[in-house]
Amino acid sequence: MSTLVSRRHPLRPVALLRLFLGILLPLLVVGFIAEEVLERERIAFEAPFLLALHAHATPALDRLALLFTTLGGATVIAPISALILLLLWLRQRPLALFWGVSVAGAAALNLVMKLLFHRPRPELWPRLVQEHDASFPSGHSMYSAAFVTALILLSWRTPLRPLVLVLGVLFSGAVGFSRLYLGVHYPTDVLAGWLSGAAWVLGVYSVLR
Repeated sequence: MSTLVSRRHPLRPVALLRLFLGILLPLLVVGFIAEEVLERERIAFEAPFLLALHAHATPALDRLALLFTTLGGATVIAPISALILLLLWLRQRPLALFWGVSVAGAAALNLVMKLLFHRPRPELWPRLVQEHDASFPSGHSMYSAAFVTALILLSWRTPLRPLVLVLGVLFSGAVGFSRLYLGVHYPTDVLAGWLSGAAWVLGVYSVLR
């Protein structure tokens, strides 16, 4: 990540791969889902999947899901992000710019998408948590994906990369799964949140690099 500077670089195979697999392909998937949401089309597998998941609910899983949904929410991620931004600003300001645009931009993008698509949340059983904003895309999934992707890029050229990569992916996955378990999102909400968050950060990285 130390190469995050303003000079121009020719597109290399790894950059093209990042552009296609990390940005274009995810956005195509999100676009396909978004079209279905705009047309108010029901995606057949979603309600049965959520009901099957709920059939395996236990008090222990309830507590675990509530823990991860709290950790993946703005009340936890926002203060941690602000602290990382401050530390980067004191040490290396180009990285602070990358971090701020990545994380804050993902939050802003999520808000715009929720206002645009305004998808109602699932109402399949009495829920443990109440959410009052739109369902698409999952904010928790998008925040956690953006947060984790930015951390992975920051640690890419350090010995911490494998640890950050594995723990980050597991964390974001658990956050998204918790939202499905709690019945506050459809699977496509979570998938779109993951893909949009990661694609946004990779796009910011590609521009600032």
